[in-house]
Amino acid sequence: MSDAGGKRPLAAGPAQGSRPGPGGLSSAEVLERTRAGRVNSVPFAASRTAWQIIRANALTLFNGIVACSFLLLFILDQWRDALFGLSAVGNSVIGIVQEYRAKRSLDQLAVLHAARSRVLRDGVRQEIPAAGLVPDDLVVLGAGDQVTADLQLVDDDYLEVDESFLTGESEPVGKHPGDRLLAGTLILAGGGVARVVKVGEETFAYRLTSEARRFSLVTSEIRRGLERVFTVVSWLLLPTALLVINAQVQTHGGWAGMQDPGRWTVTAVAAVAGVLAMIPLGLLLLTSVAFAVGGLRLARQKVLVQELAAVEVLARVDVLCVDKTGTLSSGSVAFDAVHDAGAGPAEGWRAALEWFGANAGTSSTAAAIGEAFPASNALPEVSSVPFTAAQKWSSVTFGPASGAAGTWILGAPDALLGGPSAGCREAHRRAAALASSGLRTLALVHNPWRLPAAGTGTAGVPGHTTPALLLTFHENLREDAPRTLDFFRQQGVTVKIISGDDPRTVGVLAGKVGFGTGAAYDARKLPADPDLLEQVVEAHHVFGSVTPAQKQDMIRALKRRAHTVAMTGDGVNDVLALKEADLGIAMDSASPATKAVARLVLLDGRFDRLPAIVAEGRRAISNIERVSMVFLSKTMYSTLIALTTGIMLLPFPFLPRQLSAIDGLTIGLPAFFLALQPSGQRYEHGFLKRSLAFAVPAGVGVAASVMAVSVYASSAGGHSTAAVQTASTLSLALIAAWILVSVSRPLNRTKFLILAGMYGGLALLFTVPLSVEFFRLDWPPPDLLAASLLAAAAGSLAVEAVKHHQRGRIPSVRTHQE
Repeated sequence: MSDAGGKRPLAAGPAQGSRPGPGGLSSAEVLERTRAGRVNSVPFAASRTAWQIIRANALTLFNGIVACSFLLLFILDQWRDALFGLSAVGNSVIGIVQEYRAKRSLDQLAVLHAARSRVLRDGVRQEIPAAGLVPDDLVVLGAGDQVTADLQLVDDDYLEVDESFLTGESEPVGKHPGDRLLAGTLILAGGGVARVVKVGEETFAYRLTSEARRFSLVTSEIRRGLERVFTVVSWLLLPTALLVINAQVQTHGGWAGMQDPGRWTVTAVAAVAGVLAMIPLGLLLLTSVAFAVGGLRLARQKVLVQELAAVEVLARVDVLCVDKTGTLSSGSVAFDAVHDAGAGPAEGWRAALEWFGANAGTSSTAAAIGEAFPASNALPEVSSVPFTAAQKWSSVTFGPASGAAGTWILGAPDALLGGPSAGCREAHRRAAALASSGLRTLALVHNPWRLPAAGTGTAGVPGHTTPALLLTFHENLREDAPRTLDFFRQQGVTVKIISGDDPRTVGVLAGKVGFGTGAAYDARKLPADPDLLEQVVEAHHVFGSVTPAQKQDMIRALKRRAHTVAMTGDGVNDVLALKEADLGIAMDSASPATKAVARLVLLDGRFDRLPAIVAEGRRAISNIERVSMVFLSKTMYSTLIALTTGIMLLPFPFLPRQLSAIDGLTIGLPAFFLALQPSGQRYEHGFLKRSLAFAVPAGVGVAASVMAVSVYASSAGGHSTAAVQTASTLSLALIAAWILVSVSRPLNRTKFLILAGMYGGLALLFTVPLSVEFFRLDWPPPDLLAASLLAAAAGSLAVEAVKHHQRGRIPSVRTHQE
């Protein structure tokens, strides 16, 4: 057994179980199989489990270090310096709760919109959840369906299947009676009936499909960049801790006097402070929270996020490719009129249209024909060729005694009216005129002979066909389409209309949504050379007569030009392009196959959701970048301070409790609120480079300022340890606060309140007696206070200079939300 095109079947083997009758299984047979557990249900894995969420947010290396440090200080009766443990627990709880809320919301949406299957049971066609399939069910398949169990084609029809999900090959594979259809594949063309042979975990593709549908966050550039930073920090922790321990020992009498337990306590507290200060404890958690909250907010807007990592892609989109039908138009097609093709309609044309309308399948155009030409008893066909987007036509052949003998072919005028006869030329001229008025136009042609069957390699339009008539249809433009496309153009996102319809029809619709006038670029003229294709796709914005393979090639060309491409669509002809795009967006009217490959699904079909969707992605990633600058600056200056004190044998200038208070007021709490603020800045590649370009020089400035206070105190002499620690803490608090101010710009009312709350908290920290006593903040003498304030001013100026330099080099795109 072999598939069309000489391709070897992915799986083969004898069918299992008793064969159902032509009417499918009976209710009793279905019940028997269901009670035996032979149903198509598999463990749902569209998101991380609750345990996986807890493990990812709590059981980390850094949390392990925090837990050990907490236990050490608790054993040494230094519980006041173990407050960082509460902060770590709080961060983990927040991350777990937010991500679990997003998981529940997305899982509920996924279940509500799970795949369904059409089956024959008790002689009646029914639609059931795909999870309800049982072995030997007869499944009715059509173009646009997703195969949800392992099937065997049982009738004489021909299918074209996309098996790239399993094999990686993008070319459609022809399927004939007896061939296997495996779970996870997509029906691109044709239709037929297939018998279920394997369900659930028995299917060939179970492991692949379950793995592909799992929650995925690891593909994020941001998370990959942060993980590289965490790896470097992890390697630095041990040597830095040893340096700090040695410095504290040397400043407290040397190793010879370490028999005193009190000295061990002081050394341990300083070592814990140095190590913990280096860890950007809440950064990865805030990243998870931002992604999860983004998915949750989109779910509330009736947007199903198939993969939370798509939130990051939303922020990077700079080219939006839209299919005309179902995106710019409402997706519904209404029959307009029948037009003379020039030679008068051939006898039997109405019977042919009735057959096409009765066999609508998933085609909205054929359904519109069925409404205009209803058939109580459609003529039985001798043979038929299904529609494919590549050939752009379908056909039916009737017998000699039918009254409509011969072959009737319905399809695109350009595909059917290319013959040399005068009749074809006149019909083509008339079709062009109708298309130029903005109507979708189809041609019906007649031929007395039968076409070869599909999949034989010889199917094609005969050279001598007679134009029978022309049909026109109209589509309603979405009212929100012009406003939505205007939004994207204003935001620097290039919009390209890519449609399979006649370029003239597409050009008229494009003009209605503000894309100028005139015909669209005819995709039949697209160059084969990849470099030339890139130039054409970059230069033009409206394309017509685009085949599915060309859509895919155009997306690839844009990606080679370093664009981040989003693609919207609803038809099976959009599947290849949606898979190729960085972000596939399916409409609610999309076929199951289209929804299966899309990363986002607009469940209510509202095209005007797209601006809010893109804004949500930009909000999440832009704020993650802001927050990361704060956390990485803290990691940088903490590491430098620890290394400097260790190398220069200086006392560590902070207590852990003081660092916990400063971190909480200048980083932890403000960063959490800032991560959820609106932002319209489009994300660009190079997140880690930009973050470090700010964090490294800013961290150097902070470390230099703080160490200057310690050096001054050591050289001046006569200052208590508590006074030096307070002066250092004051300098660090003021500079860290200014880092937050710098990265928060431009300010709005909410950000202003967040910053005001931070400064208010710092004021209370240094003035309220209970706080002063608990955190051991002894007000320094005038000279040390002056040195502290001078160092804080110098450090803040250094931070401002770094931010100003960076702002001048990185342009941003903002919306009215800023």
